[in-house]
Amino acid sequence: MAPPGTTRLQRWENRAEWPLAGAALLFLGAYAVPIVDPDVPPLVHTVCSVVVVAVWVLFALDYAVRLVLADRRGEFIRRNLFDLAIIVLPLLRPLRLLRLVTLLSVLNRAGSHGLRGRVVTYVTGGTALLLICGGLAITDAERGHPDATIHNVGDGLWWAVTTMTTVGYGDTYPVTTTGRFVAVALMLGGIALLGVVTATLASWLVERVAEADDEDQAATRAQVETLTAEVRELRARVETSLATDRKT
Repeated sequence: MAPPGTTRLQRWENRAEWPLAGAALLFLGAYAVPIVDPDVPPLVHTVCSVVVVAVWVLFALDYAVRLVLADRRGEFIRRNLFDLAIIVLPLLRPLRLLRLVTLLSVLNRAGSHGLRGRVVTYVTGGTALLLICGGLAITDAERGHPDATIHNVGDGLWWAVTTMTTVGYGDTYPVTTTGRFVAVALMLGGIALLGVVTATLASWLVERVAEADDEDQAATRAQVETLTAEVRELRARVETSLATDRKT
């Protein structure tokens, strides 16, 4: 049941989010199989190609439906240029992996209610997807080139890890133009994820320090209140004692 006040577009997006995420996972499998094993039977290769096209059609239909349901279609297009790029750039094989960004939005919602929990879930899922996609894309681009140093998925994943962590071993590197574009995207993605992790850690440390300060201040206030109560009690006793002496 949709919350009151939600628009038709929001209701559609809520319903379509998980099916699109499942389609993105199916696409990842269909994209990966011919790369992991280039000697798959022709039937398997054909099935994978059909799945890739079917997922593209599904994403295109989803975009068309959302465009029709949007109250301001011009504004919808401006705010969803990335979704449009996923649809209009299907011929560039590595860019097909942009469809997996749908999984990140689902991970973001599936994370805990706290902001830090969502960030951790988002970063973990994003890192895993970026490494897998980078390894697959670079293998697809490099394998078969005469001067290639990346010949299989194992080499591709190793290169993705070393590139993303900025270690960059010199014996494994892209030699094709497509491979170098994949490398640039992976470098930028790795830097962005490292920045998010650093910011999250810094936020956690600042919060812990603030909590410690609050606890110290609370303890100090409690001690002051205790001392004040004792002084008042002592003063009352002194005044009572003086009053008794005067009477005697």
